[in-house]
Amino acid sequence: LQNVRINPSSISFQMWKDIPVPFYLSVHFFEVLNPKQVLQGAKPVLSQRGPYVYREYRRKTNITFHDNDTVSYLEYRNLFFQPDLSSGTEDEYVVVPNILMLGAAVMMEKLPNVLKILLSGALAGLKQEAFMNRTVGEIMWGYEDPLIDTINMLVPGLIPFKGKFGLFVDFNNSNSGVFTVNTGMKNISQVHMVDSWNGLKKVNYWRSSQCNMINGTAGEMWPPFMSPTSLEFYSPDACRSMTLVYEQSGKFKGVPTYRFVAPKTLFANGTDYPPNEGFCPCMQSGIQNVSTCRLNAPMFISHPHFYNADPSLVDAVEGLHPSKDQHGLFLDVHPMTGIPMNCSIKLQLNLYIKQVSGIIQTGKIKPVVLPLLWFAESGSIEGSVLKQFYNNLVLLPLVLDYVQYIFLGLSVPLIISAAVLMAMSK
Repeated sequence: LQNVRINPSSISFQMWKDIPVPFYLSVHFFEVLNPKQVLQGAKPVLSQRGPYVYREYRRKTNITFHDNDTVSYLEYRNLFFQPDLSSGTEDEYVVVPNILMLGAAVMMEKLPNVLKILLSGALAGLKQEAFMNRTVGEIMWGYEDPLIDTINMLVPGLIPFKGKFGLFVDFNNSNSGVFTVNTGMKNISQVHMVDSWNGLKKVNYWRSSQCNMINGTAGEMWPPFMSPTSLEFYSPDACRSMTLVYEQSGKFKGVPTYRFVAPKTLFANGTDYPPNEGFCPCMQSGIQNVSTCRLNAPMFISHPHFYNADPSLVDAVEGLHPSKDQHGLFLDVHPMTGIPMNCSIKLQLNLYIKQVSGIIQTGKIKPVVLPLLWFAESGSIEGSVLKQFYNNLVLLPLVLDYVQYIFLGLSVPLIISAAVLMAMSK
């Protein structure tokens, strides 16, 4: 118990402060092979590109302990491209949807026609098309686009940012907000449990109190003595708390583990799973609308290749092949300490596109939730860290457990002898 508390003197503190586990972010893009045909109403044909792999470093700063058994911190992450682990370079070109243009078109669908006609004219002047040919680096880390200023001029505040646009532009050299978590000094069952995030006890993205709750830990460690049921964590990237369920027991390099996976209900719609009604407006099960926490853009998250989703989502495009082994997420956690030994968290980012009257650049696009990319954040404890963990938190308790039974075994004859002597003395 002493070693799993958030305390500078505990064995796990340094592991918590500067995660020694080598984490990798692997990104796969979906290239659109028939963009001209899609504009005429054809089904999108996709080809998976990648992975483009990045080494991820995490470090905690501004660590502040409070009197109420909590500690606050900021965790920063830095990403570095790994050419030797990647299937391609950041300079490669990929044909993908023009996310800004198609997203803005859907967002403006219910606005007056005059605004849409003005946007269409501006798009023509800027030579903007529904699909673009950009490098992996540009899509990831951003590119200058005059369309941002044009849209903000026509509809102020529709896209509340300036400068470069990139899907991961806020992911690198950034933090995930101020987490305040329990240290476990007074109550070990609460260690790592989130007390607040950015000073909030709950978020306000969703339509129900239950969906807005900040539950579980920050997703790095859990309280010790875990039961084979479920675990929870709050994900700022998904803007919600997520619950994983126990699947099976196993071992990772000799260390006992519980494997937790995503239930089919994780991204189910409110019809199939009523507790998720607060995340609506919903479409098919298997995708979650995250527009309320993504600048109102028509964005959805899901499992990669629409794994565990409504089959109609897979059928709406060509080139997807969902499978549990490749696209299911998992966490292997040492149940006695609550420390993850091996994990792979996978999510897919999708854009809802369609023809919007008044904006001729959207052509005759049929409504479809189009996969943009999927990524996996993976890591496992290795080397000297694994050895230290095994010796101190697995082997030593096991030895002490055996010693306990040895002493118990030795004590039995002594107790019997004492009883016999007492009887003889009487």
